[in-house]
Amino acid sequence: MTQTTALRGPLARPVLALAAAALASLALAGCGEQGGKGPATVSAGNAATSAAPTTPPGQAAYEAMLAKVAQTCPPPGEKPAAPPSPAAPPKGEQSVAPDGSVPSEPALDGPETELDTREWCVSVQHEQRVLEVLQKVAKPTPATVRKALNGLGYIDAHIHDLAQDGAVVSFRLDLRESGGRLCETGTAAGEQSDIDPCLASATGPFTVEKTWKRPA
Repeated sequence: MTQTTALRGPLARPVLALAAAALASLALAGCGEQGGKGPATVSAGNAATSAAPTTPPGQAAYEAMLAKVAQTCPPPGEKPAAPPSPAAPPKGEQSVAPDGSVPSEPALDGPETELDTREWCVSVQHEQRVLEVLQKVAKPTPATVRKALNGLGYIDAHIHDLAQDGAVVSFRLDLRESGGRLCETGTAAGEQSDIDPCLASATGPFTVEKTWKRPA
């Protein structure tokens, strides 16, 4: 049997030093691989987080408020029945222009031609609750009007164009939901406060395309 003789004395030191150096190199290589993977994993996580859509603060409570306000209104999609055509005047009594022509009937234009039955109903509900609160704001400012609207459940993401002109503060509410185009445009002026339905852009950033004055 061949026996291995262990190195002893001065010759043993260089061998041990070489072995220690080799082990240290392997350890550093392992750490380098782990370190290289770590930041890549974190970066991917950050990218996924930044790509996620952001939800405005209070959006869930806002949507619950909209549902509660609209609970007595019909489901979306229904269009109001067309108003009855005016009865034809008796023969010989048509209004005639100076040139002898009969003027054409004016085209219908109103919220009922642009909004569905639900939106038209919902607009009335919102107007009543907003007016009730704004009429109690004696000296309105953009800050006090925003606070009053927040108290009703309208969050900042849906309150637009707050502006003061003397003792009057104007504002707009974006009430679009499920593809609808309902909005409200109002003025806070104490007892003289007013609010009316409007038509918002169908998609994209909130813009008002048309406003109707509700009959007093």
